[in-house]
Amino acid sequence: MKATVQISRGVESLFGTRDENIRLIETGLKVNTQLIDNLLEIEGDPDAVSRAENILEEYVALVREGHVFNNGDLNSYLRVVTEDPEVSFRALVQSGRQRNFGKKMLAPKTVNQRRYLEAIERNDLVFGVGPAGTGKTYLAVAMGVSALLAKRVSRIILTRPAVEAGERLGFLPGTLQEKVDPYLRPLYDALYDMLDSDKVEKLLERNSIEVAPIAFMRGRTLNDSFIILDEAQNATPEQMKMVLTRQGFSSKMVVNGDITQIDLPTGRRSGLIDALDVLRAVEGISFVQFDERDVVRHSLVQRIVKAYERYNEAIGAGRQLSLKLTEPAAEATPENSSTAAPACPPTII
Repeated sequence: MKATVQISRGVESLFGTRDENIRLIETGLKVNTQLIDNLLEIEGDPDAVSRAENILEEYVALVREGHVFNNGDLNSYLRVVTEDPEVSFRALVQSGRQRNFGKKMLAPKTVNQRRYLEAIERNDLVFGVGPAGTGKTYLAVAMGVSALLAKRVSRIILTRPAVEAGERLGFLPGTLQEKVDPYLRPLYDALYDMLDSDKVEKLLERNSIEVAPIAFMRGRTLNDSFIILDEAQNATPEQMKMVLTRQGFSSKMVVNGDITQIDLPTGRRSGLIDALDVLRAVEGISFVQFDERDVVRHSLVQRIVKAYERYNEAIGAGRQLSLKLTEPAAEATPENSSTAAPACPPTII
């Protein structure tokens, strides 16, 4: 089957550097394209051609309406819509405008990022598990800021294990806040990217935003809050249970971690691994698994993640690099339970 789409504007951005965008459409949908004057000819199976035609027509319409695409964002959008047939190109591009992220207008750049945002909107407890650079923390902070600005919650609680110092921070110089700040800096970075610095300072002063080590959560009930537990793979099972049971009324909690980067002492089981195993059947909890295709940092990071996965598969070590949320629990053994990834629950969206 053949179809044609007239592309009078935006041809350069559509094709991208070295034609990488149009090649993404071709490989993702298994079609062939050819540009003749201002007509793009598409050839392939009827369903694939129809899908490609819809994507390109929506692209043309958005360009005509004045939308400007930079190459990185357009490539990410095309990756999503070619992988997920249920996603509309227009809806994906405009989805970021539907949420107030402070200074930022963000749209999900991968299928799993879209699922992650939707899961946070629909569920009170969400686990985001996957490698570095997939946007787990950044998007969670964005959703927290959105909820705070819209007054759906009265405060944001950001916490993570200060595992490098064993949460015994007394030997570090400075005040208590100065002792813990280095371990919480990534959370501050995301906040300052979303909001003006003076607004962040005011919210911190009023305790509308609280950034603290996981140990400071003990004994509290967090009502009307948006709670983010970052680097959850470095929490112990006891800490994980303690944090999860802090959630109060009208609150949401997002737990993020990368089970390939556990820094706990040898012999200690990760609380994230433990929680994924224990909570798999609990109703109302959503699990979203990210992989190397969701990495939105430098393209080299995506290749690094994939290279480590291939290497560990080849040598039979560090099995957690290739475990998915659908693998059975029986794989884990007592000898490697502190470092190997468990069977995790299927993605529930």
